[in-house]
Amino acid sequence: MPTYNKLIRNKIPQIIKANGKTPTTRILPEDEYIKEICKKTQEELTEYLEADTKEHKLEELSDLLELIKALAEYEGTTL
Repeated sequence: MPTYNKLIRNKIPQIIKANGKTPTTRILPEDEYIKEICKKTQEELTEYLEADTKEHKLEELSDLLELIKALAEYEGTTL
């Protein structure tokens, strides 16, 4: 099975299991998790800025919103 080194969202491990495969995952320590959330936020912002259709822009904004909510939760608040 390929290695992706990705943050897992959207029940991906369950989808992999439903396809008869066994995913390998690990829960990141909080400091590493926040570091990865910040990296992913930068990546998604770049993708938004480079998107060339409204549909693609909205998809990237949705991803950004999910990440911003995760950062707000880390800071002990909600939006």
